[in-house]
Amino acid sequence: MRFFIITVLFLFYCNIVNAKEYSVVSSKNMPMMTINELRALYLKKIIFLKDVKVIPLNLSANSKIRRSFEKNILHMSENQLKRYWIKEHYLGKRPPIMLESQRAVQKFVHRVNGAIGYIENTQNIKMFKVLYQWKDEE
Repeated sequence: MRFFIITVLFLFYCNIVNAKEYSVVSSKNMPMMTINELRALYLKKIIFLKDVKVIPLNLSANSKIRRSFEKNILHMSENQLKRYWIKEHYLGKRPPIMLESQRAVQKFVHRVNGAIGYIENTQNIKMFKVLYQWKDEE
């Protein structure tokens, strides 16, 4: 019985340690938004939020953080998003700007009013407004 309890506690601890935390960040002057507004902005269904033109940023397609964002925030798989953007392309819409690193996202958000992006919480998020946070287990 003791071995069983120790094993369960160990497995629980491992899950906590492996949980990654992420944030959608913006400049400090960006208005707060709901999760539905966040989805709509990333799918380009809306482009303004309270008179601010929002510029959503994506990480590269092979990024684990991006896959987590698409799964947990957009509730779409990579293939669903590809099909979505093919249809939207014919309506004149383009997907969010893609940047290669979290550092590039931070710099862009810091310098461009209205920019929003997602980064891992191990990054320096104190200089940004946190719009939304989520956890993902690896």
